[in-house]
Amino acid sequence: MDDQGSTSSTSGGTDDARSRWQARYEQSRVREADFTTLSGMQVEPAYGTETSEWPGEFPFTRGLYPTGYRGRTWTIRQFAGFGNAEQTNERYKMILGRGGGGLSVAFDMPTLMGRDSDASVSLGEVGHCGVAIDSAADMERLFEGIDLGAVTTSMTISGPAVPVFCMMIVAAERAGVDTGLLNGTLQTDIFKEYIAQKEWLFGPEPHLRLIGDLMEYCAEKIPAYKPLSVSGYHIREAGSTAAQELAFTLADGFGYVELGLSRGLDVDVFAPGLSFFFDAHVDFFEEIAKFRAARRIWARWLRDVYGAQTDKAQWLRFHTQTAGVSLTAQQPYNNVVRTGIEALSAVLGGTNSLHTNALDETLALPSEQAAEIALRTQQVIMEETGVVNVADPLGGSWYVEALTDQIEAEANAIFDKILAMGGSDLTSSDAAGLAEATRVSTGSTGGIGPVTQGLLRGIEDGWFMAEIAEAAFQYQVALEKGEKKIVGVNVHTDSITHDLEILRVSHEVEVEQVRALAERRTTRDEAAARAAVDRMVEVSRTDGNMIESMLEACRAEATLGEICDALRAEWGEYREPARF
Repeated sequence: MDDQGSTSSTSGGTDDARSRWQARYEQSRVREADFTTLSGMQVEPAYGTETSEWPGEFPFTRGLYPTGYRGRTWTIRQFAGFGNAEQTNERYKMILGRGGGGLSVAFDMPTLMGRDSDASVSLGEVGHCGVAIDSAADMERLFEGIDLGAVTTSMTISGPAVPVFCMMIVAAERAGVDTGLLNGTLQTDIFKEYIAQKEWLFGPEPHLRLIGDLMEYCAEKIPAYKPLSVSGYHIREAGSTAAQELAFTLADGFGYVELGLSRGLDVDVFAPGLSFFFDAHVDFFEEIAKFRAARRIWARWLRDVYGAQTDKAQWLRFHTQTAGVSLTAQQPYNNVVRTGIEALSAVLGGTNSLHTNALDETLALPSEQAAEIALRTQQVIMEETGVVNVADPLGGSWYVEALTDQIEAEANAIFDKILAMGGSDLTSSDAAGLAEATRVSTGSTGGIGPVTQGLLRGIEDGWFMAEIAEAAFQYQVALEKGEKKIVGVNVHTDSITHDLEILRVSHEVEVEQVRALAERRTTRDEAAARAAVDRMVEVSRTDGNMIESMLEACRAEATLGEICDALRAEWGEYREPARF
């Protein structure tokens, strides 16, 4: 469902909103399917009053498309990666063979930190929380037998995202794929690393420079690929509230819009390449309201502050993952129930793609059986429940609508704090003032927009971390007092559940990965690899786009660690300021 829909602007028109929706629905593609209840009753594609907001209408609270999931269901995109490239390749083929619609790559910790598998700091971590990738040759093996031109691929990595993406491009080239047709999403979201996950390489400015280069490159060379997936998932997993997750994530997104504008890019061209990644936690209605509020806020800011004219540029498209932090080691089969509820909230909230966690992920990477149950959870929702028959079926619920408004109000209050931290006296309600301030501040190359200024100050001052820590503390206190309950942990603790058989990554994976890396270094053209890395560093000292030079380094089989170490030496490593 990533690219379906009109590109025409929808900002008003006749007062008869239902007639406007009906006309757009009739012009849209609808799947061949049985849109009746289990008992055979016909249901309408959407419900509402003549003047209420309808699906596909600005500000898209009720969804991006007039058809809802009648046009196309969400993409089943299961997150997977462990061991080496060959092992993960087998898991991908299993997911695709059993009905998965897209791939999502999980990387191990050395890769996430831009380190090679043979680095001293990588010892004991290779292949354990995801797949180990050292060079373009590993990417070739990761996708062997999988047509990168025919499947969408998401990669969850931020600090070294750009060189890893270059390695995927090289792997596609070597497989004979037209790289201009690549489709999928790269996370690349460095703001959330400083806010929550802590997997950065350099300070914010050089990271933003690389991200800006990537945005330019994809807009010109790979238009279907989304170079940025702004991630609230890790913010929520770190302990934030739903409103904080929403506000911090959208503020990060506004920062990337301001980055694109400072590069002279057309917002109607680059904004559709931004996507989002949210957590679906266990409070069912709060999550649905969060997703609805997110679409509405994003559309209004993109139109009224940043000047986006088309629907696609105003759309907030998002992937959802069920909440890993909600899973428990105690009574792990309860996690199947939690995941099902969370997945249903994502669907009722209008997610564009979805990953469902496995029951054993609090203990280890998913076993094949647990991964299949997680996949089937989505398929049961999609095929059996009837929720795909009606767009925004909870729209008009007094509770859901009030909760949507409340979360939006809390998010706006947070935006005001971020703007104030950046030295602005503007508020989120002053769209015209923000639009003018953005135009002035991003009008020259390197200009920093008002939201970005607040983000950078909040990161440096530790404000985001402190807000999340306080929210996590308050939740923990409520758990310990019994005010909040978790079945199997602080209530209903008796159980007959036996220990699970979990997936264990053998130490031999690391031994083999290091051996293969050493062999690759001896068989490559060493002088060419070093020269390519040196040229990349030379470009980094100019205002030129670094992507082509980084691609040349990857084609020469320069390793991820070599590329990232050269840039660390040039730009310096980031050290988080001490907090007391």
